[in-house]
Amino acid sequence: MPRLCDDPRVGAVGLRSGEVVSLELDDIDWVAGQIHVRGKSGQRHDLPLPADVGEAIADYLRKARPRNASRRVFLRDKAPICGFKGPSGLGSIIRRSLMRAGIESPTKGTHQFRHGLASEMLRGGASLGEIGEVLGHRHLQTTAIYAKVDLDALRTLALPWPGEAQ
Repeated sequence: MPRLCDDPRVGAVGLRSGEVVSLELDDIDWVAGQIHVRGKSGQRHDLPLPADVGEAIADYLRKARPRNASRRVFLRDKAPICGFKGPSGLGSIIRRSLMRAGIESPTKGTHQFRHGLASEMLRGGASLGEIGEVLGHRHLQTTAIYAKVDLDALRTLALPWPGEAQ
């Protein structure tokens, strides 16, 4: 039975773990290809739903999601079958999945996917503003923290210092 946490495509949206666990079935607009996200401080925003991520979620809903009346997209697979109480439950699943896959990483939680997405977008030529929009950041300084792991790519975005010798 496929498990969504084992599918590498799900990190491509860059949601916070709290946003993932609070997703409800009605938050996915399959026709428009969007996800309606309730972010920090109750802010709501729509994000594009990449086709591969949509396929992974649809596969999970059809084959792996426990049958339940809950409107939450992601449910615990152990009793009691219900939505996660908070983001830490998802973090536990990610840590166990990384261990099971034999993946060594400096961090073991869900945030590594957001950092990875930011770095990948930066390498692909996205601006910090664009990355911040996807990650739901209000300030560029926050986005810069997520992208700092890719210092070489950040250097290409830096403007020359005023008065610097040419």
